[in-house]
Amino acid sequence: MDDKIVIEINGLRKSFGTQEVLKDVSLKLFNGENLVVLGKSGTGKSVLIKLIVGLLTADGGTINVFDKDVNHLNRNDLAELRKKIGFLFQSGALYDSMTVRENLEFPLRRIKKELKEKEIDDKVKEVLENVGLADAIDKMPSQLSGGMRKRISLARTLVIDPLIMLYDEPTTGLDPVTSSEISLLILEVQKKYKTSSMIITHDIECAKITANRIIMLKEGGVHQEGNLELFETSEDPLIKSFFK
Repeated sequence: MDDKIVIEINGLRKSFGTQEVLKDVSLKLFNGENLVVLGKSGTGKSVLIKLIVGLLTADGGTINVFDKDVNHLNRNDLAELRKKIGFLFQSGALYDSMTVRENLEFPLRRIKKELKEKEIDDKVKEVLENVGLADAIDKMPSQLSGGMRKRISLARTLVIDPLIMLYDEPTTGLDPVTSSEISLLILEVQKKYKTSSMIITHDIECAKITANRIIMLKEGGVHQEGNLELFETSEDPLIKSFFK
């Protein structure tokens, strides 16, 4: 981790009708850092990362990713920026009609069109090896457990060599042992791929394993920010309710 800022958000606002989800969110993600964003359901955690990649449009404030203002990028420039960002959806979002191999080849063929067939094949095998599922290459998603699907989804995200990883509730729906494995895998990804990551979660064990720094959202704003020790020793009632 260093002092270089890869994402800087200032005064971010987003409403849906009369519901103000994000009121005034400001934060920074530093190069090589795992930043965990905590908060109760409905505090806008997932909305936040969808705004970062331009899946949603902010009502106000600024989002700068690699010094580019996401709110004012044209369609082509936004597409180029997204090539540098890996987004692990909560559902995994694998294509059920494709094998694991085909799921991983799909983004490579779209984004890295210069690669030859052998390079594509080697890359797919490499990322599957890195998530511990090299032997699942020709399986269908329906043949995989929830934890395996999550690993394959992560492999599909990593196959394009993203500089930033955005994890949306990476351990949701998984048993405690598998959740711990996925959290440790997020740490491995940080070390091996030198990624800067934002991890949206309400899973405290995931936060404890993965976080270099934590931000807690409350009522549309940043309630607290700091390292794990600060959160674990806090007397704040909301924070204590998470870390009890």
